[in-house]
Amino acid sequence: MTSAKSARRPHHWRRDLIELAALFTAVAVADAIANLIGHQPDGPYLLMASAVALVATAAFHTWWARRHSHAPPSDEADVAPVGAGAAGGTGTSAREAEGTGEGGVVGAGETGTTLWRMRTTVLDAPGSLAALCTALAGLRVDILTLQTHPLAQGTVDEFLLRAPASLQAQELSRKIAAAGGASTWIERADAHDLVDTPTRVLSLATRTALDAAELPLALRQLLGRCTIHSLPAVSVTGRATGQSAPVEGVLEETVMRLRDPSGGVISVERPYLPFTPTEFARARALVELDARLGPRVPRSEDVLTLPEGNEITVRRADQGDLTAARAMHDRCSQDTLGLRYHGPVADADRYLDHLLSPRFGRTLAVQTASGRLVALGHLLWDGDETEVALLVEDDWQRRGIGSELLRRLVALAEEAGCDSVYAVTQSRNTGMVAAMRALELPLDYQIEEGTLVITARLSSEGAARPSAPTERARR
Repeated sequence: MTSAKSARRPHHWRRDLIELAALFTAVAVADAIANLIGHQPDGPYLLMASAVALVATAAFHTWWARRHSHAPPSDEADVAPVGAGAAGGTGTSAREAEGTGEGGVVGAGETGTTLWRMRTTVLDAPGSLAALCTALAGLRVDILTLQTHPLAQGTVDEFLLRAPASLQAQELSRKIAAAGGASTWIERADAHDLVDTPTRVLSLATRTALDAAELPLALRQLLGRCTIHSLPAVSVTGRATGQSAPVEGVLEETVMRLRDPSGGVISVERPYLPFTPTEFARARALVELDARLGPRVPRSEDVLTLPEGNEITVRRADQGDLTAARAMHDRCSQDTLGLRYHGPVADADRYLDHLLSPRFGRTLAVQTASGRLVALGHLLWDGDETEVALLVEDDWQRRGIGSELLRRLVALAEEAGCDSVYAVTQSRNTGMVAAMRALELPLDYQIEEGTLVITARLSSEGAARPSAPTERARR
């Protein structure tokens, strides 16, 4: 199609004169060739062959030009920027153009830009999402990903946005409200949010399938900042707690309750943002996957050599180690058990079944070359916080075992995305205090009536320091 710009191109007489001169020259050359060849015996045949060759060459050139055309697109071609396709006023909803509503990764943050996560509720009607896209385009905001969460009334749209660094959250919220968005929630995002939702869900499902202790962590990463509690059906004293939930679970605005496959309830709370039915369905699918796979713990083992030359094995432990753990309790002194459990020593055995359950955290066990269990290290999920606890048999203390376990537990906490870990002990437990200090991490101390709480703020450098024993082999 001829553009308006080319239609107004001026007419030049010199170009016509040149074309006319070229035409006369071509006629003169053709006449000379005809006179020269036409009077030869085979002249007419040569002229006919030349004409056929010229026609064939012209036809081939035309076909080749059409097949391999490199002409640029028309000036009037419609080119829409990413994320603004629905804002052009064509009458087609952007949600219809997205199909499933799951946006892909467009690109990472650029210099002078900020990543935002935003949720807003709009009417489920054609053009509602297009109005939001128009408002975002007016602010020079790029839509990187988009998810839609259908509700009984309206739809929750969740965006990952790349905006100019000068754009404030308040201004963005006002523009969205003017475009029809309600109950808008905005927070800063980072590069981890660039992974689209289907990829993230599959990754979390894989982690859950490999390790039962990953379920609470997977739920937290799936649902964002939330508090997760595993409420057992039976307390450590053997009494029924009354905690139960139907198989299909319960969703109540900012709280969801899911039936724990190992008994009891998994409670998830997010007061700052209500859960959507889509999020509830995803969380329930992860719990169902855990129930179908049953108890499972990775079986990797590390063989270490202590400074005096004895070999020990560090591995993950579960409820299958309950008998060996109770035997270790019987060999520990009353003072060692008292420092560990901060209460009546007779109740120590009751906590073992709870501590060894992967639902409440991760446990590392240390055994000797003969197979005897001599130490346990626990990393326990405590709502938004994470606790570390150690128990080393008396005859194996002061050999670096506790420090080695603590380093590994901190590494597991960092891998799980924890910001800090804390240990509850007594002020006279110099071994635990020394092990926490050996982490070379920032520590906070709180003491009350002889009970000492030491909190370590985690960093990527802290967990990577070499341990006291030397690792010999990994199986």
